[in-house]
Amino acid sequence: MKVLIVKTSSMGDVIHTLPALTDAARAIPGIEFDWVVEENFREIPLWHSSVGEVIPVAIRRWRKNLLQTWRGGEWQRYRQQLQRTEYDAVIDAQGLLKSALLATRLAKGPSFGLDKSSAREPLAARFYDHPIPVAKNQHAVERVRQLFAAALGYPLPAERGDFSIRHHFVDAEQAHSPYLVFQHSTTRFDKHWPEPYWQQLIKIAGDAGWKIKLPWGNANEQQRAERLAQSHPNCEVLPRLSLNQVAAVLAHAQACVSVDTGLSHLAAALDIPNIILFGPTDPGLVGGYGKDQVCLKAADYPAAESNVEPEIFRNLTPEIVFAQLKAHL
Repeated sequence: MKVLIVKTSSMGDVIHTLPALTDAARAIPGIEFDWVVEENFREIPLWHSSVGEVIPVAIRRWRKNLLQTWRGGEWQRYRQQLQRTEYDAVIDAQGLLKSALLATRLAKGPSFGLDKSSAREPLAARFYDHPIPVAKNQHAVERVRQLFAAALGYPLPAERGDFSIRHHFVDAEQAHSPYLVFQHSTTRFDKHWPEPYWQQLIKIAGDAGWKIKLPWGNANEQQRAERLAQSHPNCEVLPRLSLNQVAAVLAHAQACVSVDTGLSHLAAALDIPNIILFGPTDPGLVGGYGKDQVCLKAADYPAAESNVEPEIFRNLTPEIVFAQLKAHL
């Protein structure tokens, strides 16, 4: 059986799709998936053993220069690659109008997706041959698992979803000195845990004997990492890494502390104990999924006398975070 998945972005959304592939592979021996995904995340699908071909799209880049995309032949090459195979099923797990138009309707094979009451953009449901109802008030991983089970006709497993990617990065024979990873960067300012709190946490963990690694993805994140690393000699700023390389670092960590960012979902998918810090966002439907994933919401803690920015994180102090971290080491 050959199935095309349409799940283009974001990093967390792409990662949240992986357990559905594991369910399907266990229910339907020999099933193989191709995957339409944003070019920046093209590494992720290939971490799962059931994925054959990745078909990258560049929707964000294409729409900035539509004429160049057409003249340069990039759109034509994408369309040819998409239509090369006749699929037994095409599953749009994105639930957006752009995914329905740019992938699901162009691909060859019966299409499945969320119905108008379930999709993020109800209009997208009009473009599926088989719209499927999936209740909204549940974790994103469970919603995708239910969509795949209904589309491919197997009973939904009762057990927790399995990302099935850790083996891709862990070498049982390779020894690593124990270390922690502190994932300090995210896209929105108000989702950042305050720098003074990171500095204090690094000092507490460093004084306790832990080595700490700080990843980064752009110049601003690198500068923040270098400032934070001055807090303790046990703290190391990593070089610029690919997504594969970041995953390898995470896979061998003892634990992580993360803000609400795509890399926190990657740590969860790799079964790494992870303390995830939430301020303005709600972890209920998109928080860490898996074992040893602890979501700390700043609003759940009593007022602390501290003058930090973003102020929403004031109550979630380094002492609280380290106590949770110690409990999961």
